[in-house]
Amino acid sequence: MKTSIEPFKIKTVEEIPITTREERDIYIKEAFYNTFYLKSDTVTIDLLTDSGTTAMSSKQWAHMLDGDEAYAGSRSFFKFESILREITGFKHIIPTHQGRAAERILFSVISKPGCIIPNNTHFDTTRGNVEFSGATAIDLPTEIGTKPEIPGDFKGNMNIPALRKLIETYGKENIPLCFITITNNTGGGQPVSMENIRETKKLLNEYGIPLFLDCCRFAENAYFIKMREEGYQDKTIQEIAQEMFSYADGCTMSAKKDGLANTGGFIGTNDDALAELLKVNLIVTEGFPTYGGLARRDLEALAIGFREVLNYNYLAYRVGQVKYLGDLLLSAGVPILVPTGGHAVYLDGARFAPHIPRHQFPGQSIACEIYRVGGIRVVEIGSVMFGKTDESGKFIPAAMELVRLAIPRRVYTKSHIDYVAEAVIEVYQNREKLKGMRLTYEAPLLRHFTAKFEYV
Repeated sequence: MKTSIEPFKIKTVEEIPITTREERDIYIKEAFYNTFYLKSDTVTIDLLTDSGTTAMSSKQWAHMLDGDEAYAGSRSFFKFESILREITGFKHIIPTHQGRAAERILFSVISKPGCIIPNNTHFDTTRGNVEFSGATAIDLPTEIGTKPEIPGDFKGNMNIPALRKLIETYGKENIPLCFITITNNTGGGQPVSMENIRETKKLLNEYGIPLFLDCCRFAENAYFIKMREEGYQDKTIQEIAQEMFSYADGCTMSAKKDGLANTGGFIGTNDDALAELLKVNLIVTEGFPTYGGLARRDLEALAIGFREVLNYNYLAYRVGQVKYLGDLLLSAGVPILVPTGGHAVYLDGARFAPHIPRHQFPGQSIACEIYRVGGIRVVEIGSVMFGKTDESGKFIPAAMELVRLAIPRRVYTKSHIDYVAEAVIEVYQNREKLKGMRLTYEAPLLRHFTAKFEYV
């Protein structure tokens, strides 16, 4: 059959707000032209993030009723631990309430001022936690990984020659570990090849530097390996995931993505001494190590979600839905990052609105206009999120000016996606009317969450 269908049926529905253009003009102004400030009951289609916005399955809801809310030694934890040990192979599975909690705990333990943390590309909270610890986060994407208009099978890969140069420059003693983010969110949701993971680990072994995975979209990455990398076509998603983790010494995860649940995360490691330090740190702020700040019913939902996410039919639908939206936009001439990745379509803001200089944040202007036209909430992933000003006052833009349309898992139908495409295409057709923006307020760290803007 040529027609792709959702591999599920809908059991419960939720009303979504329908607003007028006049109302949305008021709402976005009241939100300081920052989509994070918008109230959800003013948003028709919410593509701000795919994190924690999943529609859970009937099996997940059913198992939540069996949650064992014991403070210590909950049987729900051991279900959660069992499936993650099966997938990752890590001896220690330490739950947290979300991914940034896992990052905070890890970097509080292993990092200090003067340290260097390399990554194919850090996402915002990872970079924030690295910098909060006093260390420096350095991105090492491949050259093609920073060129939105050029297609490639594994644009999320680590730049291995650049990694070797970095180690030689700063010294292995100043690099407590190296990260690879799968899939590479900041790089457009692009996958990392098994070969690249394997070769990165081989290089790090020369220097005795541990490799950690930021694995919040590990199943989507495994799907791309199955579809694109030679020798993996006949392997299951779980087998591919297990091999990916076999090259790592540990991981952090926001389970709000490929855990198919609304909250949760974890740290995985084989290092006994490190695990003890992490657990002590966790107890101070998160809770006992068998719940990590989560209700135990959430551990039940995650235990089921980690099995459901390995389903090939689900992943084919998931990646296919993202590609469908990308194809609609490409057919109308809208510039996007190609090829589409696993969880989002990324508009190329620099090509979308070339008349807006980068220091006037073209992506933020596009995001606001998409909301005004269609009530669709998206997010800028460009110089608002990753740009900065150096000590001399010089503006340093992000590597790319992107606008992310992150698609929640199992939430929106084909007609919703058609509606999104129609709105984005309308904005693009009237792109010459887009105006630049300036910051009126910014926080010293992770400014994009709470920044305020006005039009130039």
